Amino acid sequence: MASSKSREHNVKLATILSLIPGLGQLYNKRYIKGSIFLIISLAFSIVFYDILNIGYWGLFTLGTIPTVDDSRVLLSQGIIALILTSFALTFYIANLVDANRDAQKIKDGFKRGNLRETIRDAWDTAFPYVLTGPGLVLLVFVVIFPLLFMAFLAFTNYTLMNSPPKNLLEWVGFENFKSLLTVPIWRNTFFSVLAWTLIWTFVATTLQIGLAMYLAVIVNDSRMRFKRLIRTVLILPWAVPGFVTILIFSALFNDNFGAINRDILMPLFGSGIPWLSDPFWAKVALIAIQIWLGFPFVFALFTGVLQSISSEWYEAADMDGASRFQKFRNITFPHLMFATAPLLILQYAQNFNNFNIIYLFNQGGPAVKNQNAGGTDILISWVYDLTFESSQFSIAAAISLILGLIVAVFAFFQFRKTASFKEEGEM
Repeated sequence: MASSKSREHNVKLATILSLIPGLGQLYNKRYIKGSIFLIISLAFSIVFYDILNIGYWGLFTLGTIPTVDDSRVLLSQGIIALILTSFALTFYIANLVDANRDAQKIKDGFKRGNLRETIRDAWDTAFPYVLTGPGLVLLVFVVIFPLLFMAFLAFTNYTLMNSPPKNLLEWVGFENFKSLLTVPIWRNTFFSVLAWTLIWTFVATTLQIGLAMYLAVIVNDSRMRFKRLIRTVLILPWAVPGFVTILIFSALFNDNFGAINRDILMPLFGSGIPWLSDPFWAKVALIAIQIWLGFPFVFALFTGVLQSISSEWYEAADMDGASRFQKFRNITFPHLMFATAPLLILQYAQNFNNFNIIYLFNQGGPAVKNQNAGGTDILISWVYDLTFESSQFSIAAAISLILGLIVAVFAFFQFRKTASFKEEGEM
């Protein structure tokens, strides 16, 4: 039973007092906790006042005096101010919730233990946050901060012609996104590159998965001999560093001295194929290289899953008179997809942003008329060219934002539909 004094404890008053962090805890007679909340709040206000003041001013204005104010620095400070504000709001809300919860416990008759027990309980509650806190802070400033900086740049007019600190940047709203859809050269290039990116992602990834599945099923056949040797040979391309393989293939596919044209096609047909100078054949070569690079990993995944499928399933299917195709469709394929679907989805996402193969093979070439991207450029390699070659920073940031949204939405819906992410009771 709660004492009359406990029942008189005012929960609403404790919550109102905690509008000034720490006072609600002091009212609840949590003197150590209240002092900590109060000290942290005062220290935050004193230490970060100037940073927040300058940060928000710079975020809204991006500077007022050219050559003196650097818009990039001011934008960075503004983003830091936003991050610090989010931390402060989280702390402030936690303070309100804590004061309200403790007041309710006191009103319900909860009796606090001695100081030692209180410290032990507080440590047990805070222990997971103590361990994850440093990693969270590192994640915010190493991952989230650059992403926010890129996102904000997409709404400015940052190009080489008005680069800070000589010039000041300006907020232009959705003008960069509008240009991608209305300005002819940007529109033509954007949709051409986007279409090729989608084709590249779907065709190259699907073919590498299909080849890996076919080889895994064949090698797993009980009649196959020397399985270990064959599996080792098929996984070898995965052991070679990818950039080395790409550079070797770039030499093999060279129009003039490449071994494919010189030693194979020319002796047979009298002429070679313009692998590097024709956009269509360059795309064919890239898809072929990606299949070679990508299938060993998927093959290893499928091999492991196939070995875990019970032979009793196939024996039961044989007794029912099932054909090989029926056994594959109803036993093998569902097991493979259930066990590997999340990783296969990641293969699509990885190839969507596969910068290495595009850049190392032919730097996104060859050139295409009326476009400012190469014939084999995908969105990520085009962004690289716009950033480091053309210095179109704001347009590059806008494309990066679109690219990130596409990958995020695709991955979200695919993972939601994947059976591997459902609870066993939902199957």
